[in-house]
Amino acid sequence: MQVSVETTQGLERRLTITVPAESVDSAVKSRLQQLAKTQRINGFRPGKVPVSVIKKRFGQAVRQEVAGDVMQRNFYQAVVQEKINPAGMPSFELVKDVDGQDLEFVAKFEVYPEVELKSLDALEVEKLEVEIQDKDMETMMETLQKQHATWKEVRRKAKKDDRVIIDFVGTIDGEEFEGGKAEDFTLELGKNRMIPGFEEPLVGAKKGEDVTVDVAFPDDYHADALKGKNAQFAVSVKKVEGQKLPDVDEEFAKLFGVEEGGVEALNVEVRKNMQRELDQTVKAENKEKVISSLIDSNDVTVPQALVDQEVEALRDQAKQRFEQQGNGQNVPDLPAELFTDNAKRRVSIGLLLGEIIKQNELKVDEDKVMELIETSASAYEDPQEVVDYYKGNEELMQQMRNVALEDQAITLVMEKAKTTVVSKSFDEVMNKQA
Repeated sequence: MQVSVETTQGLERRLTITVPAESVDSAVKSRLQQLAKTQRINGFRPGKVPVSVIKKRFGQAVRQEVAGDVMQRNFYQAVVQEKINPAGMPSFELVKDVDGQDLEFVAKFEVYPEVELKSLDALEVEKLEVEIQDKDMETMMETLQKQHATWKEVRRKAKKDDRVIIDFVGTIDGEEFEGGKAEDFTLELGKNRMIPGFEEPLVGAKKGEDVTVDVAFPDDYHADALKGKNAQFAVSVKKVEGQKLPDVDEEFAKLFGVEEGGVEALNVEVRKNMQRELDQTVKAENKEKVISSLIDSNDVTVPQALVDQEVEALRDQAKQRFEQQGNGQNVPDLPAELFTDNAKRRVSIGLLLGEIIKQNELKVDEDKVMELIETSASAYEDPQEVVDYYKGNEELMQQMRNVALEDQAITLVMEKAKTTVVSKSFDEVMNKQA
């Protein structure tokens, strides 16, 4: 096998490969002999068809099939021989394929770039730090109470977080419009579930009062006939209801699966869940800071083949999300342009982190792998069952090893970079996340 390597442009390479005639011809002959044993042709007994007859009938198709196999096999031998690292699959062009002569073909493909990583010591990264305070616990417990609140009629003016039962009729230029009328409609104030401007005039209203509400439908409103139109609603308040929060006691704790230990045990469980979610959020934000700093500081030429693969992966993920939302039958062919920028960024991240792992000879820390699995499992009712499931699935275990190794690279960068600690409150971080 003879191989010549040519750099065409950027990361693209062109291999011209010549395979000796005897190697190809012997493979064709062997394939024809095998075919002769199985073909049924009139005038010949099964298995006794002469190879010359088989060659006349099937020779061209067999040679094309063998040529395809030869190109695949010799391409991989060539890249190993020349120490080339292809990124993506090659395209083949058969230049010469004649019986009794050397086979020649061209393979075009991209290679992985040489990543010149800037010194990690020069990176500047913000490091987020958050601590759960007592007031955060109080807010969370109040949120849990509200989730199990009951409603009771009150004899006072309505305020935010109250619920009003109303009748209303909407008009535009004095004429009622379709969909603008309701009776015994329940509206929780402060949730902003109506069009902008509808709820505010009802704050301060009492049972039996009539309120006039002037609004403007948004320009992007779902009903074309109402887009951008000014409307007026005549609203009758029939009832005002306030929330009645449950007492935080042993029975309340049982609502969340805490059968023993009462309120104290509930507080421990709530704080543990808050800490787990906070840790995941902080970790994700710090990781993003590191990645952004790496990308801003390093120029990486990305192979288009890898970008195309990533675009398809993102497309598949988007399609799966549509299907999970019940829209699978109406998913359009989403254009690649929607995913290209994200795909390029993801490929760049992979190349940069791969180079950090290579230069620092990082190896997977199996303890970190188990820590990741156990953290993920802790959110389930039976954590051990989840852990055992991972351990019994090698593909999932390998995915977790990849995540752990990536996390180790991020931690290394954070340790070497110039970090500036940024402190934020639990509410500030988690509300942004929500």
